[in-house]
Amino acid sequence: MKRHLVGSAAGVALALVLTGCGKGGSSGGGDADGRTIRFVAAKYDDDTQPYWENLIKDFEAENPGYQVELEVVDWEQIDSKVKTYIQTGQQPDVLNYNKFSDFARDDLIYRAEDVVSPKVLADFLPLFADQARYEGVQYGLPFISSARLFFYNKDLFDRAGIAEPPSSWAEVEDAAEKLKKAGDIPLGLPLGAEEAQAEFSIWAMNNGGGWTDESGRWAVDQRANVETLDFLRKLTKAGLTQPNPEATNRKDVFNQFAQGKIGMINGAVFMRKGFIDTVDKELDYGVAPLPSKDGTTHNTLGVQDYLVAFKKKDEGKNRDAVNKFLDFFYQKKNASKFLSTEGFLSVTKSAGDALSSDSAYYKPFVEALSGARFAPTDNPNWATVEGAVKQRIGTAVSSAEPEEVLSEIQKTAENDG
Repeated sequence: MKRHLVGSAAGVALALVLTGCGKGGSSGGGDADGRTIRFVAAKYDDDTQPYWENLIKDFEAENPGYQVELEVVDWEQIDSKVKTYIQTGQQPDVLNYNKFSDFARDDLIYRAEDVVSPKVLADFLPLFADQARYEGVQYGLPFISSARLFFYNKDLFDRAGIAEPPSSWAEVEDAAEKLKKAGDIPLGLPLGAEEAQAEFSIWAMNNGGGWTDESGRWAVDQRANVETLDFLRKLTKAGLTQPNPEATNRKDVFNQFAQGKIGMINGAVFMRKGFIDTVDKELDYGVAPLPSKDGTTHNTLGVQDYLVAFKKKDEGKNRDAVNKFLDFFYQKKNASKFLSTEGFLSVTKSAGDALSSDSAYYKPFVEALSGARFAPTDNPNWATVEGAVKQRIGTAVSSAEPEEVLSEIQKTAENDG
């Protein structure tokens, strides 16, 4: 398995090629002639469902006789929903998700070339197409991409007498102490089940840690990861984070930051569109590289989500409808509209050509993607490891010892293969 550090600036020159990165049927949905398909989409924010409803309406108008049953699921519930659908044989025809390789390993999904046209396949940017492969074959369809950087509230920094955003962990702690004295929540630390794996990844990768070693073997319990949790535990115990990080989800601290209540967070490219602008467009904030332990190297977490198409009992029967729907979504006007609605980065050349009017905001995120580190989504065991991380990692800053928690997750990784 390759090491998860991607560094192709050419792949991201996409340029600011960004515009921003129902009901379920029985037996998995669909109908006898394969013209009705079921689509399960992840909920990114309140704009997600209206977008898909409008797209499906347009799709059905242009393709008489074809129908799409839509189900939108919150990220907090989607893991358990998908697991249940797979176990009961009720998987949808198309799924919007952040994992794919375990489905590919188990021969549950089509290869990408089987469900989209050659034109769509060629439109994917190599940086993201490479992350959608299992054993050298592309199964995932890149859907959106995101990068993480450090957000800070300039007004709260001024009030606390902090001149610059922190670069090192020592500076993070110092800034947090000053923000606490000023009466603010210093650092947002979401280690709840929604996306604990991403938050931990950000801190660990900036201490030389991560999920695997140089050879691709699981290294969840490595010393750098223990040190990372020791640091986060120290901040938590000192009251330099919001209360109970282990029970706090990402969207909670993102909302609190948008309300001007938190001084610092590890934020995503969609922060402005999905949170800040909906709460306070006048919020005075800055975006900086993610702080690292030594203050000299600054790694960025890259994130991409996928669309995958599931095979059904009558293999091939749903392919025509699936292909029509997927090709329709990946049309430039449709894909770019999703990006501009949700505030993500583009994964295709064509959608990226629909340049945003605010490229200044997106520029540092696009530049950061060129050297971003991604989760090991090409490893089928990642789904199990990620689930364990979401459930357990937060306890390491509250009630459990970091070394013990990481050791448990390491055993989970090894036992799963």
